[in-house]
Amino acid sequence: MSILTISRCGAALFFVALAAGCSSSKPPAADKASMSEATPARASNECKANRRKCLHEGSYDVGERDYAEDEAKRLNLAEAQRLRRLFGN
Repeated sequence: MSILTISRCGAALFFVALAAGCSSSKPPAADKASMSEATPARASNECKANRRKCLHEGSYDVGERDYAEDEAKRLNLAEAQRLRRLFGN
């Protein structure tokens, strides 16, 4: 193979990669709306940045405290399972 052929192939591959990287593949509107909602990971990152933002001040509504405790247990269990899978224990 001559250097000219290699150069042409390299240039062609470069432009193909450039076109693929610049192509627009926007998610549908329904997916975009679901991405704007707070996910546990996103909420966790917000709490790491500003802990006061995630602390509850004041009294709970009826049943809200039980729900919060149950949700905390569920999230802790899910994280423990994720860590077990990650580290193989």
